[in-house]
Amino acid sequence: MSSLSLQAAGAAREAIDTNVPRLVSEKFASKLFAQDPTLWGTAAEEEAAVRLGWTDAVNVSRPLVPEIMELRDDFAREGVTRFVLAGMGGSSLAPEVITRSAGVDLFVLDSTDPEMVTKALEDLEHTALIVSSKSGSTVETDSARRVFIDAFQRAGVDAPSRIVVVTDPGSPMDSASREAGYRKTFNADPNVGGRFSALTAFGLVPSGLAGVDVAALLDDAEEAVEMLREDDENNIGLQLGAALGGTSPLRDKIVLVNQGAPFVGFADWAEQLIAESTGKSGTGLLPVVVHDGAPELTSGASDVLVVALVAEEDVDPEQSEGVRVAGSLSGLMMAFEVAIAVAGHLLGIDPFNQPDVESAKAATRELLASKPEPLPAAATDGEIEIRGAEDVLRGATTVPAALSALLEQLPEDGYVSVQAYFDRLGWTELESVRDVLARRTGRPVTFGWGPRFLHSTGQYHKGGPAKGVYVQITAATDTDVDIPGIPFTFGELISAQADGDATVLAEHHRPVLRLRLLDREAGVAQLLRAASEL
Repeated sequence: MSSLSLQAAGAAREAIDTNVPRLVSEKFASKLFAQDPTLWGTAAEEEAAVRLGWTDAVNVSRPLVPEIMELRDDFAREGVTRFVLAGMGGSSLAPEVITRSAGVDLFVLDSTDPEMVTKALEDLEHTALIVSSKSGSTVETDSARRVFIDAFQRAGVDAPSRIVVVTDPGSPMDSASREAGYRKTFNADPNVGGRFSALTAFGLVPSGLAGVDVAALLDDAEEAVEMLREDDENNIGLQLGAALGGTSPLRDKIVLVNQGAPFVGFADWAEQLIAESTGKSGTGLLPVVVHDGAPELTSGASDVLVVALVAEEDVDPEQSEGVRVAGSLSGLMMAFEVAIAVAGHLLGIDPFNQPDVESAKAATRELLASKPEPLPAAATDGEIEIRGAEDVLRGATTVPAALSALLEQLPEDGYVSVQAYFDRLGWTELESVRDVLARRTGRPVTFGWGPRFLHSTGQYHKGGPAKGVYVQITAATDTDVDIPGIPFTFGELISAQADGDATVLAEHHRPVLRLRLLDREAGVAQLLRAASEL
């Protein structure tokens, strides 16, 4: 399936009919693929001039394919059959959806939780590490690299021969990895931002090494580009962008759901693309990733737009609202990237910068350097410590009361954000709290695993509309992992990341309820019970 199709109804159809003819007359699509940096206004021109390489990713990435295949074959001959990807945000989300959709194993280490790090360090005899970072200085990625080198050496494995690096040319990691003699260093196109990098080396190298047919992926994308670059009212990229950014009044909660598309995790990739590209200057689109049957799909809220991923043949003649899109995986990736460029144009923002991402990183660095004593809990209820500002807790001393106090501050057009800073592979049942809170509030609820969401929706939470309330969940653990050459552990790092983000959210006057589980198993069970009692 390589063609693209889109069906729209209601407010989405009105937005398409209103905006697409104008976009066609302005020749937006052809200018975009000609990499015209003026499409988003003067203020965005400098950034856009060095961020439009993704429009030509298919051609630029073709030479990578034989290099990836050759390295994969070499590893196979050496008995290396397991690949771990250390990356964050755009460096991890695309490879994850590509490999999971293809049924190929890739361990994506995009966490600093010690328990998840420990799981990544298994079966080192057959493992290679892919270190992926655009800047070459991402703390999570560098920490993973350090601990793997130490673990390889302890296991009697030649570490440099098992490390593959993907980074921008000239980054600190680029020169350091070559000096260290790592197995292979792939350079990505520096004129592509991380969240637009799915079809560059960042998406293709980990996917190809793990076993995906990346040549076919590029073929499908190439077919899609032929349509997406045309100044035509049937251009799916223009239509989807108009639906996302052109509704009036703006439906700024974009509910993403898979209803039959043969992909796994596509919405998680689109979540970063949408949130980080649009959530700034007090405006933006909030992606809300849900499963089929979630409360948001039938809420009827006037600020919600449902975007469903469907099978190509799944046409709904009774559709009354929202958008349904179908296509190949890489074709839809290109379509969504075009759509976000269009939405940025319609919203009057620069879709390529992320001005509020650095604040949480800076707060984390400060906390790691100063190592302050943790603030005492306002109350302890069973296995859960409760923290928050007085105006957030309002005297609550139990978890149900604290949750109720927070939800009382939810605006009529607001959203709830749940952020869980621990092992996302071992505690998936915690995600069920999302539906519980959505039913209780009648409002969209997002769920993000920390620290990975900091490289995704974290931008929207600080730079977007001040309409959210936030539940931050952290957890104690008996497991910790030292980071060689660095004066803090993974446990201390993830704790500082949570503390730093909560501090920045509070500085932006966002209400934050902080729950620390003293025991993971008992705490998760208690929290789920408390939410169900609301």
